[in-house]
Amino acid sequence: MIQLSQQGNVHVLAIDAPDGNAFDEKLVAALHEALDSVEASAEGPGALVITGTGKAFSVGLNVPVLMQYSPEQIDAFGKAHLGLYGRLIKFPMPTIAAINGHAFAAGVFLALVCDYRVMRDDKGWFCISEVDVGVPIGAEVMAIAETKLSASVYRDAVLTGKRYTGPESLEANIVDAVCSEEALIPTAVEMISGLADKQRGIFKTLKSTMYGGTASGLGVSDE
Repeated sequence: MIQLSQQGNVHVLAIDAPDGNAFDEKLVAALHEALDSVEASAEGPGALVITGTGKAFSVGLNVPVLMQYSPEQIDAFGKAHLGLYGRLIKFPMPTIAAINGHAFAAGVFLALVCDYRVMRDDKGWFCISEVDVGVPIGAEVMAIAETKLSASVYRDAVLTGKRYTGPESLEANIVDAVCSEEALIPTAVEMISGLADKQRGIFKTLKSTMYGGTASGLGVSDE
């Protein structure tokens, strides 16, 4: 479900889950476990690349699975899911999303909580799709988009459900670079490796200042 590898002091986390890497209780738990492993094995400088496998970075929530959960399971999943975003937005090392394919809904927010983003230039959409399926977005999650996107892109992405290609995402400053599928991970590693050499402690301090309010809304406070 999660593949972890390492290139120097850059950790690469690849999501390899069913149904387009869609979020359910098992995937969120596996992601938290993988982040625990990355933090434990990188006491010095380091960085993290998050990517997907197959045609999708993540298509969002695994709705058919979630609909089978009890109210107690839904509540626990919601807290763990929001906690994942809050944990990543101020993760104690630099992070970059290597968007290998479609990023929809919750998959968009997973990419946005990373510090940087690189996307394929030939295939894949970046889309906050909730408006087209009539699903509301909670204020705590909406704050992620408000924090990470320009005002006009935030408005249009949320209200129109626009499907941004890689080049369009670059033009809108949603992503920091686009490249071929073959160059995706090497580009992400190259982009983040300079920051990976810096001391980790400062990143937690700086990102807590930058994004602490958003993280707090997601249920993650400073320790």
